Amino acid sequence: MVSFENLRNDAEILAYVKSADKVLDAIGFTEHGMAHAIKTGEDACKVLGSLGYDEHTCELAKIAGLLHDIGNTVNRTDHAQSGAFLAFELLRARGFDYDDVIAVTTAIGHHDDKTAAPVTPIAAALILADKSDVRTSRVRSRDTVYNDIHDRVNYAVFSSKLDIDSEKRMIMLTIRIDTLICPVMEYFEIFLERMVLCKKSAEYLKCDFELIINDTRLL
Repeated sequence: MVSFENLRNDAEILAYVKSADKVLDAIGFTEHGMAHAIKTGEDACKVLGSLGYDEHTCELAKIAGLLHDIGNTVNRTDHAQSGAFLAFELLRARGFDYDDVIAVTTAIGHHDDKTAAPVTPIAAALILADKSDVRTSRVRSRDTVYNDIHDRVNYAVFSSKLDIDSEKRMIMLTIRIDTLICPVMEYFEIFLERMVLCKKSAEYLKCDFELIINDTRLL
């Protein structure tokens, strides 16, 4: 079977990821390119691997992370659904087994904030990995930091880590924010819905979810 490593170096896959990121750049969104795609895939894999899921399932989670935002090349609206259809075509063209295609496309189709749902372990891990990727390097220009709340929150986060304690069945997102740039309340103003999704996704995986910001547990 074609692996995550093959796909991350596949010219057509790269073209879709880069195109989607250019679209989001044009409409003023943070970075959604290969850095985000690879980090999301690796973190989704880490979540499932830490909880004892088999290597094949973890590999599919990495692939779902790699491809999860390609639908933005069609349009930001409903990008999870269009991305799932694009991923279907790309994976079937590369000889993926239909069960694996279904697993990846189901996860991609359920990752966007407004329609997200942890309907499978891979979908739950993808939501956790995607929603926890908040970091300074996702901001494209410092010029937007003080007039765009999304950029300001990302820019203020100088440390973000997703940890899994398999014995305690605990998934923890630990963040450090420069409160001179962004007060903690602004993080919740735009990311509360995402943190609720993370909590639901952790519960699907039979885990608790903790959000710790500047050494204070907030969820």
